[in-house]
Amino acid sequence: MSDSTAVINLDIEGPTISRHLYGHFAEHLGRCVYGGFWVGQDSPIPNEGGIRLDVVEALRALHIPNLRWPGGCFADEYHWKDGIGPREQRPTMVNTHWGDVEENNHFGTHEFMALCELLGAEPYINGNVGSGTVQEMSEWVEYLTRAGDSPMVRLRKANGRQEPWRVKFWGIGNETWGCGGNMRAEYSADLARQYATYCRDHGDNKLYRIASGASDADYKWTETLMQQISCFGCEATPRNFFQGISLHYYTLSGPWEAKGSATVFDTDDYYRTMAAAQRIDRIIAGHSTVMDVYDPGRTVGLVLDEWGTWWDVEPGTNPGFLFQQNTLRDALVASTHFDIFHKHAARLHMANIAQTVNVLQAMVLTDGDALVLTPTYHVFEMNKGHQDATSLTVHLKSDRSRRTVGDAELETLSASASVKDGAVLISLSNLDAEEPARVTLDLRGGAIGGTTGRILTADKLQDHNAPGTPETVAPRPFDDLRTTDQGLVLTLPPHSFVTVQGRLA
Repeated sequence: MSDSTAVINLDIEGPTISRHLYGHFAEHLGRCVYGGFWVGQDSPIPNEGGIRLDVVEALRALHIPNLRWPGGCFADEYHWKDGIGPREQRPTMVNTHWGDVEENNHFGTHEFMALCELLGAEPYINGNVGSGTVQEMSEWVEYLTRAGDSPMVRLRKANGRQEPWRVKFWGIGNETWGCGGNMRAEYSADLARQYATYCRDHGDNKLYRIASGASDADYKWTETLMQQISCFGCEATPRNFFQGISLHYYTLSGPWEAKGSATVFDTDDYYRTMAAAQRIDRIIAGHSTVMDVYDPGRTVGLVLDEWGTWWDVEPGTNPGFLFQQNTLRDALVASTHFDIFHKHAARLHMANIAQTVNVLQAMVLTDGDALVLTPTYHVFEMNKGHQDATSLTVHLKSDRSRRTVGDAELETLSASASVKDGAVLISLSNLDAEEPARVTLDLRGGAIGGTTGRILTADKLQDHNAPGTPETVAPRPFDDLRTTDQGLVLTLPPHSFVTVQGRLA
């Protein structure tokens, strides 16, 4: 058993942990939209206007802050006018990226906005740069957000929506270095400036424009974008063309061509996965360092709008649908990511897990009328108290909480803490697959009372939930909390995630 101390200064507050770090992503991919969010008005599955209500109920319990749509790679072949008007009159298209299936466009702009209203989530719309036009994206912004009278306003009203919506978050393309156009960074940066110019603020709807950014550790891409953020050579007052730049990072245990099974893996695979998950800390720090050179005041946000695990699809499913199971291993990847996100909250403004339903590291899995909450879902739920809370720095001191994994050093203990309206939430993950970890919470500058704990773990790392066994991996009360003069002592079982809640005394 390892012994560790987590020093937490309750009276020294850090940056706010934006609720948008707990964002989600829904692409027209596999069964995420059709069969996930959308079942149609004639479905026997309870729905509102075609939107599946059990999925909505589950996500509302997470306090879902935002939802990114329609992609992903799909965004850059999506033409929004095909998805408005009477559904039976909407043209079909081919989803060339994901399964080469026909898309009937029954789920479009109005359906997405209705979904966001049911969820209580802010919409994050990703526009088409790869195969679209500046005019097309500009008109979509106008259609959604402008009041008064204009061509797009008249079109929106003709389709049944009188008042504009509020849409703050707007993506300018997706993965322009790859499926979004295979562009060079310099060309993509020029397009980002051009498209951002014509994505206008209408009335009091102020856009947060997010330029298509880098993959993994491509710091040069970020630097190229940051060099373009302001019109310093213009006669007009200098301004930022975009308010955020995106970053994508997926966690794998091996190479892309041999990602491995979501449920059949050994302990070595697990440790490689966790080391890959922790690599996001260095990657965010690297991009932040580049951004600091051009934006020392940190006015431009880093947006990790695709993250999560990526495994081989489940046997017997369409390879283009990216359906994978979700085990305790995936949950610990999520809990570790959130600790890192909290650490970088001053620069990291948003993060969106890929994806919400039935695709990659999903929150929920559906099978007909059945719905299963995944282990990852429970991490989001247990951590929701961090949303819009003030971060508290956690200093970890340990006798042996490191493990060498290949050429990387894995920290087997991960933690973060926050306070909001006097409520303190501490999150801890023991990533050791076999050994428990005794942790002393050294609380300084105050004390907390009324502490309670919850734990997420299972007998095996490979354990997961299914329609017949929906609670194999589910939160349970955690009572192994002992009060001391320093604060609290708790023992984390192997491969476990624990949250401790209390109030400032």
